[in-house]
Amino acid sequence: MSLPPLPAEAVVVGATATDWRDAVRLAGAALVRSGAAREGYSDEMIRMIDEHGPYVVIAPGLALAHARPGPDVLADGLAIVTLATPVEFGHPHNDPVRVVLGLAIKSADRHLAAVAGLANVFNDSTAIQELAEATSIEAVQAIMEENR
Repeated sequence: MSLPPLPAEAVVVGATATDWRDAVRLAGAALVRSGAAREGYSDEMIRMIDEHGPYVVIAPGLALAHARPGPDVLADGLAIVTLATPVEFGHPHNDPVRVVLGLAIKSADRHLAAVAGLANVFNDSTAIQELAEATSIEAVQAIMEENR
């Protein structure tokens, strides 16, 4: 499966977040702006982390915020938020986080494939650092495109 598109509306560069919840809300807001999710999706992503712990911190410096397909998901979507100052999610090995991905997938059968597709992007550990240091939306889009 190819990854969902990454429109400019779904990218935030150099954002400021007070904590991990704020960082996840930024990713959720980007998904809303891109038309992939409704406002309530941020709360669902936060609820998943509250219930299951910081499992979303999938690599050093990288969190993949997502929730199950549901009524708040309008279309498959990907958002990327880079943080000016890293935040702690409470992960024992991969904190602090500078790059937060937001993922909204409309159907359960595509959800795992999308997560696997993102994992492939970040098999190249330099991709996280490149995203964290990107200074423009276009740079973020280019990094994702070259690593798809």
